[in-house]
Amino acid sequence: MKISEEQILEALKHVDDPDLKKDLVSLNMIRNIKIKGNIVSFDLVLTTPACPLKGVMEKDCIDAIHKYVSEDLEVEVKMESNVSTRRKDTEAMLKGVKNIIAVASGKGGVGKSTVAANLAIALAKTGASVGLLDADIYGPSVPIMFDLEDAKPLGKEVDGKTKIIPIEKYGIKLLSIGFFVDPQQALIWRGAMATNALNQLINDTDWGDIDYFIVDLPPGTGDIHLTLVQTLPVTGAVIVSTPQEVALADARKAFSMFAQKEINVPILGLIENMSYFTPEELPDNKYYIFGKEGGKKLAAESNVVLLGQIPLVQGIRESGDKGSPIAMDEKSIIGTAFMELAQNVAQQIAIRNASLEPTKIVEIKHT
Repeated sequence: MKISEEQILEALKHVDDPDLKKDLVSLNMIRNIKIKGNIVSFDLVLTTPACPLKGVMEKDCIDAIHKYVSEDLEVEVKMESNVSTRRKDTEAMLKGVKNIIAVASGKGGVGKSTVAANLAIALAKTGASVGLLDADIYGPSVPIMFDLEDAKPLGKEVDGKTKIIPIEKYGIKLLSIGFFVDPQQALIWRGAMATNALNQLINDTDWGDIDYFIVDLPPGTGDIHLTLVQTLPVTGAVIVSTPQEVALADARKAFSMFAQKEINVPILGLIENMSYFTPEELPDNKYYIFGKEGGKKLAAESNVVLLGQIPLVQGIRESGDKGSPIAMDEKSIIGTAFMELAQNVAQQIAIRNASLEPTKIVEIKHT
């Protein structure tokens, strides 16, 4: 029995992407079909290397070919990825960046920077290219969390202009105002100076090609947040909170800011940090010291996805202080939690890119 490429494509039209709700053929995710004897091989091009359902999709492809073509065929599926984006090639700012992700919180002390750093590492571990911009101008944490307190970025000439070269570590391109100032001195800057500094970190840097560009914003809803959305078309925002009501009340304000008509940045979801305390010597015990499932309730109330619930364990603090974020250890309980978080964030970005229009740079008119 001779098998044709058309038969394989017809069979695979019965397989849908679980997130995008369309078949793989119409989504142009099936490429490079080869048929040799009873062996059929093809590339399945995913919208992200962090796809949490790649195993399910591979099995569905094999089952469809066996059902609609022949059970005797040996099917080989090669997983590839081409991270989706809604950004246009003509956009001048950060041309090589596919997705810009704002990590925000309504208040300080909820572990937002720890989450941003570990999310960046987990995404990079999936094979994606990742950048992390520490936009917390008054309280930068990247130098400590990545053991780069003495790092000084270099510059190079690009199109006649001197551009900053991000520091690279753990497979991530990193930049922070902390690389340029004395860590012992407080930055006593007015808002305009802080926003100018952020603009320089964005505009005067050669970021290159990046799948996920994570911006770790300062707590609250202020000048830096407005500057970001007025400078870049943010793909989506993730909000970090702890379960207690005082933190959730401020997280609601962060939701409200991004949802305002003038700003209109999609919310990718909520991350509940410090969900429960687990002692290392009793890994099966959970103590809900900040309350139970407050983030889950807020996500349901706000009609957004709960992207992850990150436990509070001593190792997170220790690894951050040592400059080796805990997501580096994929086999640990927390490392696994951050890998799942990265998959969920990437999944929501793919859904957002398939279902929503590109985000526009915000133009706030003063009357």
